[in-house]
Amino acid sequence: MTDSIHLSDWHSNANRPLDVICLGRAGVDFYGNTGGADFIHESGFKKCVGGSSGNVAVGLATLGARVGFISCLSDDAHGNYVRHYMTDKGINLDGVFTLSGEYRTSLAIAELRPEPDVVIYRNNAADLALNTGHINGDYLASARCLFVTGTALSKSPSREATLHAMQTAQLAGTLVVLDLDYRPYSWASSDDPPHFYKLAASFSDVVIGNREEFEVMGVPFDVKENHINAASELLSRNTELVVVKAGSEGCDVFGLDMNNNLVSLSQAIFKVDARKPYGAGDAFAAALLFGLLNHQCLEDAVAMGAANAAINVMGDTCSDAMSELGPLQTFMQQRGYQVAGRNPPISRNE
Repeated sequence: MTDSIHLSDWHSNANRPLDVICLGRAGVDFYGNTGGADFIHESGFKKCVGGSSGNVAVGLATLGARVGFISCLSDDAHGNYVRHYMTDKGINLDGVFTLSGEYRTSLAIAELRPEPDVVIYRNNAADLALNTGHINGDYLASARCLFVTGTALSKSPSREATLHAMQTAQLAGTLVVLDLDYRPYSWASSDDPPHFYKLAASFSDVVIGNREEFEVMGVPFDVKENHINAASELLSRNTELVVVKAGSEGCDVFGLDMNNNLVSLSQAIFKVDARKPYGAGDAFAAALLFGLLNHQCLEDAVAMGAANAAINVMGDTCSDAMSELGPLQTFMQQRGYQVAGRNPPISRNE
């Protein structure tokens, strides 16, 4: 049964000021205004905040979570825009630092179509300049959960800062979630990701990734065995939940029961007419964490993630397409989802 997966107490530390602190990349995204148009024929773009960690932070805040952020932004119009946007979303930016000089907040330009071209500018990326001196133990201890992405591990000094934050959070009793978020262009060598992903996973309660990312991580898996090998290796360490995303095939979630036996559940996607693919993974992570932190059983939390992903791909951006809680619950009900747990409905005021 689904609830036989044994997890830490995700309802603990509820008196802490923040629910989740997200660490990593927040940047500016330009999305095409014309559905189905390629870059050559696109006449204009819509501005929004993007970046994997930035999207997850906005997704959590939109659902009603108390969210903080750790990163670096450039001292220019792009960096100022990201600060303004996230502040308006109610995100605490006490962990965000502004850098002068040649550092730049990253920029992404994306076509609005099901199979888009997305071009990302990451030269002198400000978020990758995060260093251990930027990591504040008291700030991490003020949150119930720390969410980090693998992109933050791709380059020094961000790599060391991220690992330091994960260890510090772990010591403070803050749950740690790692989204592998593999971006090949961010890494100097393809030999590095397996080592640093495995090291980061050893400090993580939850590891999220797609099939290709687990392969890059160097964890053996067998598609025919539903990634049991990959899950078993990670769960034999400190990780207690492994989420393997498979696009249109949904996702598989693995954990251990009270007797240390491998247990899994599968979640199908909610079928919709997608306008674009990007943003789905970040929306999934945001709603999954929100559900786990707000008294939902694992099966319902995973379903919330799938529903948020479906809603997001129907939109025309990532951050602005994140769902509020009420519409998310309505979406699930209208598509016949039956709540598995006995927990009371979530209230935005809890």
